[in-house]
Amino acid sequence: MNAPTPPIRSTDRAEGASTPEAATPDAATFLDRLFADGVLMPSGVDGLYGRSGAFEEVIEGFERLVERFARADGAIKVHFPPAMPRVNMEKSGYLKSFPQLAGAIHSFVGNDADHCRLIEALTEGRDWSDLQSPTDVVLTPAACYPLYPAVAARGPLPEAGALFDLKSYCFRHEPSKEPTRMQFFRMRENVCLGSSEQVRAFRERWLERGPEMIRSLGLPCELDVANDPFFGRGGKLMARNQRDQQLKFELLVPVNDGAEPTACLSFNYHQDHFGALWGLTRADGERAHSACVGFGLERIALALFRHHGTDTATWPAAVRAVLWG
Repeated sequence: MNAPTPPIRSTDRAEGASTPEAATPDAATFLDRLFADGVLMPSGVDGLYGRSGAFEEVIEGFERLVERFARADGAIKVHFPPAMPRVNMEKSGYLKSFPQLAGAIHSFVGNDADHCRLIEALTEGRDWSDLQSPTDVVLTPAACYPLYPAVAARGPLPEAGALFDLKSYCFRHEPSKEPTRMQFFRMRENVCLGSSEQVRAFRERWLERGPEMIRSLGLPCELDVANDPFFGRGGKLMARNQRDQQLKFELLVPVNDGAEPTACLSFNYHQDHFGALWGLTRADGERAHSACVGFGLERIALALFRHHGTDTATWPAAVRAVLWG
């Protein structure tokens, strides 16, 4: 079993990269510029924005780039809705590890009298949330979460394992004025299920591909060991163990003014965690391991607007060629 690739620390500017404007201590400066130039549209809630046509075209171009690799690898394309069964989130342990990020969907299930109370509360400007009850669905926190129980229900994996190309809108409750920290965002993931050797080889391939892909877009990047934002005192130990075992790497790109670089890609080895959780087995009956590479689509688009400007027509020809041919 090969050891994970060590962190690649390279902040050399890729060929075709433009120089971003001087950083300022005001984290909202870049967001204000995105609003002023019509790239994003405010909603009145931090982290909840409309996207312009130009923004969507950038994401579509990047997704075509990802799809070329996924198709060549033989990945099965599956897209899930931005919600999943509540029981699956409960079983997954997400609420134990990340309660601060989870979002549940509530709805009105009352009678006529309750409806009258709801209207009265709205009319008087009072809180009406006590008249809503949890539904059977929650907001999807990561594109891969609905995949594991769905695949497990189909029986053992083929001997060669399985590779999937996923996409979903995701939700995480962390309102912020940093444009890269949206509450609703799109995540593209390639997920590999199989033996430890198969999934680690998959992650190794993407640890090489990821930086090359981002540098082809004229963006500086740095690959480093990372950890998930586990909650509470116990979470600190889990984060330390995750880093010590090098189970998670992130590809960091400078985006926000005066802030640390932003994680735009993540490379995760779950060991047999989801295999044990959902009863995912290989053809030989052993538990399946899993690994994934995740692409934060909004973050990658924002990095491009940050480094190349808000008018895509002026972007370097090499970058435009990668995105749109």
